[in-house]
Amino acid sequence: MIFAIEEINRDQILLPNITLGYRLYDNCVKLPVAMRVAAALISGKEDEIKDYDCRGPPPVIAIIGDPVSTHSIAISRILSLFQMPMLLYYLKKVNFTNHLGERVAFDENGDALAIYDIVNWQLDNNGRVIIKNVGVFDKSAAKVTDLLLKENDIYWNLDSKLIPVSVCSENCPSGTRKAPRKGQPLCCFDCIPCAEGEISSETDSIECLKCPIDFWSNQGRTECILKEIEFLSFEDAMGMTLTTIALCGACLSVAVLAVFIHFRSSPVVKANNSELSFLLLISLTLCFLCSLCFIGQPSHLTCKAMHMVFGISFAMCISCILVKTIVVIMAFKATLPGNNMMKWFGLITCIIWLTTSPPYPSKNTRYQNGKIIFECDVGSLIGFSCLLGYIGLLAGVCFILAFLARNLPDTFNEAKFITFSMLIFCAVWITFIPAYVSSPGKFTVAVEVFAILASSFGILFAIFSPKCYIILLKPEKNTKKALMGRVPPKK
Repeated sequence: MIFAIEEINRDQILLPNITLGYRLYDNCVKLPVAMRVAAALISGKEDEIKDYDCRGPPPVIAIIGDPVSTHSIAISRILSLFQMPMLLYYLKKVNFTNHLGERVAFDENGDALAIYDIVNWQLDNNGRVIIKNVGVFDKSAAKVTDLLLKENDIYWNLDSKLIPVSVCSENCPSGTRKAPRKGQPLCCFDCIPCAEGEISSETDSIECLKCPIDFWSNQGRTECILKEIEFLSFEDAMGMTLTTIALCGACLSVAVLAVFIHFRSSPVVKANNSELSFLLLISLTLCFLCSLCFIGQPSHLTCKAMHMVFGISFAMCISCILVKTIVVIMAFKATLPGNNMMKWFGLITCIIWLTTSPPYPSKNTRYQNGKIIFECDVGSLIGFSCLLGYIGLLAGVCFILAFLARNLPDTFNEAKFITFSMLIFCAVWITFIPAYVSSPGKFTVAVEVFAILASSFGILFAIFSPKCYIILLKPEKNTKKALMGRVPPKK
């Protein structure tokens, strides 16, 4: 340090007209001595260095601290009371790189950042032990490059030059968890893949984390991804097919209704109770159209509409067929629907059901864990069962009465056609139950739509195709005389 100060004083350019002085104190690497020297410096009772003239009280610019941080901190606390600066305090904040590329900095204690040489004891060809420098640890370097090793120069006490493994198991990668081996050290473990729906995003994870309800683990079990949402949409091939069939059925029902309205004065239409036929065709049109409510992404509105329209349209349809059957049996002596409260049962059931516990859209994950089945929950199972039970009761009574009336005279007898239509209706909905239960995902809705369309087409073709055949293709049979001629002679 003395040499550095003298060089600065001799340089007329570096600090012109300024001469640096100094006083040196030896604390003998002892804290009490350092404290005593600091007190002597403050009081002015210090010993002068021999051969140097320091007359007068020159100003103290700064004090260079002790090499030991503990001593420097103690001295600085005393000197700070007299506002004497200590260079160590500022040197702690120094951080620069010299021309050799070495970083100069100090830690929080004021000590220089450590640089260690890593050595390896090796045997040379003569059997002597030599110390070979195989790397360096530089605390001042970045974390990525603070440790530099020449792995090829390291001699391991093994036959091979491979780096020995300090544990008996490799690190568990992401997507797995550590499972300790029973009876073995803690460093011995197995890597168990995370189960479906669980992930581990870090190496050597002790446990796997479960994904949230709307998420599922990816194939590598490293992250949670949003589950695929599935529902019967209009863009699907199946949805487009069912939509086309439903629209064709509705158009066909409207076409038959137009034919019956146009030929409403003909004997065939009048003989089969034209008002009931019109009402039946309107209800069949609604049956075809209600199937469209089951297609598309469920919402609160569509969930309520689909079951209400389905229940009312099918209840009205089967009620009309039942009245037709009663008309045949009673020979036009029965009253039309409306004179009793039974026609309101289906509507009242729907209103109570939708008021107390209506259907609502729900996310079903029971069938496929990786998918969310977006479907309509029926809400009140009792209300849904009452509605289906009412429609089933009407269909059962209608089938029994039509079957009993199948041998009546043919003049006004629709019993055979009604029997066939109810047979199709009951067969479709009986087979629908196991198919509905066993179908997964969006196929459940597709089965329900198929049952609605199949039963509607069965009623439409079984009851109205014979009449349309006579009206359009055999007009000569559409006369009162022809119809009366079909009555078998009495024996």
